Amino acid sequence: MKKFLFTILTSFAGLFAGAQTSTASKVWVPDNGNGTYKNPVINADYSDPDAIRVGDDFYMVSSSFEDVPGLPILHSKDLVNWTIIGHGLQSLTPEKHFSIPRHGDGVWAPAIRYHNGEFYIYYPDPDYGIYLVKSKNPAGNWSEPVLVQEGKGLIDPCPLWDDDASPTDSSGRGKVYLVHAFAGSRAGVKSILVVNQLNAEGTKVIDNGKIVYDGHENDPTIEGPKFYKRNGYYYIFAPAGGVSTGWQVVLRAKNIYGPYERKVVMDQGSTKINGPHQGAWVTTQTGEDWFLHFQDKGAYGRVVHLQPMKWINDWPVIGIDKNGDGKGEPVLIYRKPNVGKTYPIQTPVESDEFNESTLGLQWQWMANPQPNWYYLNSANGSLRLYAQKIPDSTNNLWDVPNVLLQKLPADEFMITTKMNFQPDEKTENEKAGLTVMGLSYSSLYLKNIKGKIFLVYGLCKDAFKGIEESEQVISEVKNGIIYLRVKVSGNAECQYSYSLDGNTFTNIDEKFTAEKGRWIGAKVGIFCIGEMQTNDLGFADFDWFRVEALGK
Repeated sequence: MKKFLFTILTSFAGLFAGAQTSTASKVWVPDNGNGTYKNPVINADYSDPDAIRVGDDFYMVSSSFEDVPGLPILHSKDLVNWTIIGHGLQSLTPEKHFSIPRHGDGVWAPAIRYHNGEFYIYYPDPDYGIYLVKSKNPAGNWSEPVLVQEGKGLIDPCPLWDDDASPTDSSGRGKVYLVHAFAGSRAGVKSILVVNQLNAEGTKVIDNGKIVYDGHENDPTIEGPKFYKRNGYYYIFAPAGGVSTGWQVVLRAKNIYGPYERKVVMDQGSTKINGPHQGAWVTTQTGEDWFLHFQDKGAYGRVVHLQPMKWINDWPVIGIDKNGDGKGEPVLIYRKPNVGKTYPIQTPVESDEFNESTLGLQWQWMANPQPNWYYLNSANGSLRLYAQKIPDSTNNLWDVPNVLLQKLPADEFMITTKMNFQPDEKTENEKAGLTVMGLSYSSLYLKNIKGKIFLVYGLCKDAFKGIEESEQVISEVKNGIIYLRVKVSGNAECQYSYSLDGNTFTNIDEKFTAEKGRWIGAKVGIFCIGEMQTNDLGFADFDWFRVEALGK
């Protein structure tokens, strides 16, 4: 049973958000316990990370695309031990548009900042524009999204509250700016960065903007810009060269509109850490500089790394610079950041005993959820999923909104869930079980056929193309109670098994290699669906969902 405790404390910097009670993953812990850490610090798909420090607390946000709730908020005391504390979005807007899965759409790379006692998150929807949500408590109570700039293809925004006073601002405050990139699929152009001015509240773009950098020659697909100011220089940190193959660029200028000088400050070098870029510069209380970024690991998603950083001649050097040319490469093991204290080992929550009145923060739906999809029975510690009718045009799970998923937690792990399936006796083809979801997916589930319940292995290659799922009936199950398991080993190979007593498990003959989704890694989770609308749907009760080390 996982319990969560959120404590809000005040400080000179504003509000602290307390972390969950100490939890440690059974499959990946980056803190080595001896003053060092290993990368990735989060071995899960928290892509496009951005982070800030407020007082003694670090906060991180990442893209979430179509998954709901969106904009996961993570918290750390030392940049190594992270927990998830909430979400910036409980549903995606427009509500009706995101009532069905919109794979690859939704929330792209966000930026988080702290200003005047409030947390700001700017995030892009590539089809609608740039939005803002705000909160005084990063663990919850985020405002409804405000459309800051409408338009197709506007992506990866980041604000900057300038410290130069504006002559037109009677309050004496500095101007507010926003940098963003473009998605070529919507805007017809990419590899350029634009700076706009915002109103004093940061809620609206007030000019047409100006292109400050064109990366077509040296930095194709430059995107994900992060805006900073230091020692009189404006800095734009931006990844270029593609998600899995690129490098980290830093631009600097004395004027916010340029001209900007360019320098590559980190690339893969001699390491196996491909595409190391897109992230956040943070400074600890003791004055150390660090950089959080992602690495694309295919089916495992875009995992989060932490790199040491230092300034030389007003240029950052990220990672380890072996030859002194000002360009670093990633580290795998390094000393932990000096934050003045030592903190307990913590990791983002993975398992769920379903003993609480709310779902664990690791769970996300594939579309905006409805209240009649599920019921958490905290009295007996179970999650009930109702066999909601799938959309008429759907051939497989790819287009089903009520699939409950979470990120893969490590390169190797095992997941087991106990399920009691109770289909509606008046219908057929209701089914419930365990799935590994991506562009292709596999599932192990129970299905009612002609008044009987059968164990079925489902496989759907190229699900995103609308191809019908193939089914292999394994055996009849008498009472609907079953234990379902999937073991994921290196190269994302998945081996399903089942048990009727929770002790002896039988493997499914066929193995499946997980595939990434659209801009995300594969995900694993549970579902309960049907083909008919009745006045009393069947359901599946999940007693628990446990993530453990492989081989147990």
